[in-house]
Amino acid sequence: MALTGRLGLLALLGAIVPLLAPSWWTLFAVWGVLLLGVVADLALAGNVRALRFHRAGDTSVRLGETAQVALIVENLGRRRLKARLRDVWPPSAGATPRMVKVDVPAGERRRVEMTLTPTRRGDRKAVTVVVRSVGPLGLAARQLSRSAPWTVRALPAFPSRRHLPAKLARLRELTGAHVALIRGQGTEFDSLREYVDGDDVRSIDWRATARRGDVVVRTWRPERDRRIYLVLDTGRTSAGRVGDIPRLDCSMDAALLLGALASRAGDRVDLLAYDRRVRARVEGASRTDLLPAMVHALAPLDPELLECDAAGMVSTLMARVRQRCLVVLLTDLNTAAIEEGLLPLLPQLTARHLVMIAAVSDPRVAEMAESRGDLASVYDAAAAERSRAERRRLTAELRGHGVEVVDAPPAEIAPALADAYLALKAAGRL
Repeated sequence: MALTGRLGLLALLGAIVPLLAPSWWTLFAVWGVLLLGVVADLALAGNVRALRFHRAGDTSVRLGETAQVALIVENLGRRRLKARLRDVWPPSAGATPRMVKVDVPAGERRRVEMTLTPTRRGDRKAVTVVVRSVGPLGLAARQLSRSAPWTVRALPAFPSRRHLPAKLARLRELTGAHVALIRGQGTEFDSLREYVDGDDVRSIDWRATARRGDVVVRTWRPERDRRIYLVLDTGRTSAGRVGDIPRLDCSMDAALLLGALASRAGDRVDLLAYDRRVRARVEGASRTDLLPAMVHALAPLDPELLECDAAGMVSTLMARVRQRCLVVLLTDLNTAAIEEGLLPLLPQLTARHLVMIAAVSDPRVAEMAESRGDLASVYDAAAAERSRAERRRLTAELRGHGVEVVDAPPAEIAPALADAYLALKAAGRL
């Protein structure tokens, strides 16, 4: 049972009337009428306990897009139900409308459409459904709160997918549409063709040249079926925001683009998300299942506000990957975290694998380094320049250990990482 605002107003008037005409009979009459009105409203209001709720609709949606979820209201009672209904979701689900009117005849169903526009990644679960059926006098209502479980998973936005066609076009150039002019170590022999200006003289096949009486060169193609292992750092450094975007989301976007590109290139792609334990893992997925598997594995991840255990991450990786592969670590170039955690472990990692580190830089630091005008701006510029110098020093130290480093702002990190992968393919280093 629920009381309405109209009853509160009438109760206030009922308290004032006896003061104007002090009499026990007046008091009893006023409150008696109100009580009868409440009883009549409760008797005539629709039976909300006879309702049953069912769900249908989308179970996943890409962040920034909308999902449709239907709430089906079934009236098992013997009377028509007119009520107001509120389907309660977490604020980050972006559910609309907040309140709807329903009119469900006895024994029938009505469908209530909800539009969800999530503002955060992860699972968004329906909390409860509240139904209030007000009596004809508007003094009292029957109210019911009942769960109607449903989960909508908000997937990563993947804005870098717009770069995929261009990267695939370049990949096709490397794999057959155009010959590779560089004979990279470890590349596979493709075919023979006549020499043209600009070809590398080291690719001349002298035996074929002698047989044909014309200069013939070998063409090469990047090797396929290589293994790419993406390692996502979900520790405290991934919680930092670059502009309005968390570093972890930028790393996810870059990982998705590289995964989609490498799978099209015929390489095997695996994923590991780690801080002090394994948070997500995708291994052995086929080319067609890889991207959906990665998206669903990354969707519920949130940064952990603790230092990443570099030793645990490296040992987990070494235990799961026996053969040589390309290890792409998506983390932050935080000087203290890298020097104290990862740097001492690099020799054992680079001895077996080709290692690449991808990090998201803050464009605001570059803006601060160029700012001038007043004393505060000069101090900001000095601090920013010192930060950039530390980052350059750390990058040079990592490269000295044989590690490829990709350092780019949020809008460029995904295509830059894809370009670095294609460069390794073209040079035959995979």
